[in-house]
Amino acid sequence: MTATRPDPAAGSARAGAPSRPERLAVVKGHGTENDFLLVDDRAGVLDLLPADVRALTDRRAGLGADGVIRLAPGDTLPEGRACLAEDPAAVWFMDYRNADGTPAEMCGNGVRVTALFAERLGVWDGAGELVLGTRAGVRRVRRVADPTGGADPWYAVEMGAWHLPAGGAGAAGDAEVDVPGLDVTRPGLSVDVGNPHTVVALADERELSAADLTTAPRVAPVPPRGTNVEIVVPLGERSLPGGTLLGELRMRVHERGVGETRSCGTGACAAAMAVRTWAGPGAPDVWWVHVPGGTVQVTALPADRVELAGPAVLVADAVVTLPAAG
Repeated sequence: MTATRPDPAAGSARAGAPSRPERLAVVKGHGTENDFLLVDDRAGVLDLLPADVRALTDRRAGLGADGVIRLAPGDTLPEGRACLAEDPAAVWFMDYRNADGTPAEMCGNGVRVTALFAERLGVWDGAGELVLGTRAGVRRVRRVADPTGGADPWYAVEMGAWHLPAGGAGAAGDAEVDVPGLDVTRPGLSVDVGNPHTVVALADERELSAADLTTAPRVAPVPPRGTNVEIVVPLGERSLPGGTLLGELRMRVHERGVGETRSCGTGACAAAMAVRTWAGPGAPDVWWVHVPGGTVQVTALPADRVELAGPAVLVADAVVTLPAAG
């Protein structure tokens, strides 16, 4: 089974103007402590304002989160209709908003948490694939075993294509990055995995700890869409039972529109593909990326595509009063 399709009877409810309720039911969840507020909009009628997202995600005056995810029928958004044209199975859309209220193309941790949310809502039974529309295109999710032996369910997401915007000639680095707390400008490598990233390699974990990501690193030239910045320390390679070569790295991230987060799924993919590029021929295809919130696994697939696997957790239900519209 893939996913239950939206109820056609809900179409009449969507015919009118979108509604903005005074009180909103949300579910709090996280993927390696990259946390989200999830909203059930299977009827496709909710209108969340940027101010609503900022209020919900505020860590003092709201519930607190790195972003808000609205699960809605794909045919209610232009980007969702584009995904349906790409794959008619993408009947559900993950409408992701950064904590500052801006829409984002994708969130790798958020996709996994959305899959667990979809299971809870009964729109997916956890078997086969869940096909989701996102602003970065169609994403497919499936349940997998946890290679680290943890207790939480793991999901693998086919994250689509990745590429180096500067091409092979810029593989060593195509940007200059100043990170507060570090004393010199560092080269950064731009990596696109559906959203923009700049990856910076550090010498050791001392430098990783010294970096101050409460302020956005300065990236030059300034990326046109902004960028997430990952600072990474490669940890080497080892063989798993069965002979698979595993690479490992440690990472911190500053996400555009959010600040430092405990994890970033697309950032983990970008970081692993950057380190793999720097390692050259014979580098591992499978990487464990250790972030402050846990560990995820990134796998390089054929045709320059990438898969992200990791845990997802739902931790709380709440009903929130939205701020008065101004």
